[in-house]
Amino acid sequence: MLKKKILKKDHVVPFLRRLSRDKRLIMPVKRERGEVLYEEVNSLDDTVPDLSRQPQESLKPFFFPQEETIFTYKTGDNGYSFNTVDETDETVFFGVRSCDISGILYMDVIFLRGPIDPFYSRRRNKAIIIGMACNEPEDKCFCYASRSGPFLEVGFDLQLTDLGNRYFVESGRARGDAIFEEFSLFFQEVTEEDEKLRYQLSLEARSLFKRQVYLETAFNRLKTGDFDEKIWAHIAKRCDRCGGCAHICPTCTCFTIFDSPIDETQGERIRAWDACTHEGFTRMAGGHNPVPPEDALKRRFMHKLYYDRLSFKRSGCVGCGRCVDMCFGGIDMASFVRLLCS
Repeated sequence: MLKKKILKKDHVVPFLRRLSRDKRLIMPVKRERGEVLYEEVNSLDDTVPDLSRQPQESLKPFFFPQEETIFTYKTGDNGYSFNTVDETDETVFFGVRSCDISGILYMDVIFLRGPIDPFYSRRRNKAIIIGMACNEPEDKCFCYASRSGPFLEVGFDLQLTDLGNRYFVESGRARGDAIFEEFSLFFQEVTEEDEKLRYQLSLEARSLFKRQVYLETAFNRLKTGDFDEKIWAHIAKRCDRCGGCAHICPTCTCFTIFDSPIDETQGERIRAWDACTHEGFTRMAGGHNPVPPEDALKRRFMHKLYYDRLSFKRSGCVGCGRCVDMCFGGIDMASFVRLLCS
């Protein structure tokens, strides 16, 4: 059973200051031009969290960087020597939206199931996740369709629900319980009124979604083949293969690896994001590409909506809606599902 407490809003900054005293702090921050991004905060005297909107990017870059050095190498009279890089600090992620927590849980399956990715594992093990339930989903959101929000029951250390002048705080793991105990001066006991209000808000949030996206119907259509196959050619014509959808998606984990020489005796091996919609993703050494653009998009949507369900019992889409804003060709996940199910 989840442990529950109340955190007054005027106690949030002092609580974060104490919690992050010897840790990095990442939270949503509003920039000068109005965009909200997850950023590292060094001083809570100068910066406060902006919890009013979904950040424009997910937490993926903090766990799976867009570009990272896997190891460095040197060559000399005795051959090659290799050194790995480990600069992982314990980190508090505060104000994380439910869809972004679900994105992390998806990456757990990719990087920790079977062969463990040591780089991802180190960051994940040193992460404290404090989530923020969504009382009012944004117009583009459809996390209800993928069961990844707006309120979660698992995946977080703590989850906050905005009750007006206070937060209803739930513990999801032993680490969350430990935070309650260590920082007990910041928390108060939950009342019956708090419980009822939190339950009411969770019900209301589910009724506020404006975008209807039928992921379950999409899965069944792809499974049975009950759709017009011309859809693949149609969306291929609208795709510019920019890779923006993969860049912004919390669950796209394709990467490439290359060596980058520093000089004649040393260099780095680097892992960087890639995307299945990029023309060079499947191009062979001789220049031939066995996967035309039409098939590349087909594989992307089949992967997200069908194969992930078969393999992991969950969709490869968390319904964050970021691709809706990103794709200028109008073939984001929500638009594709609408075409498929029409």
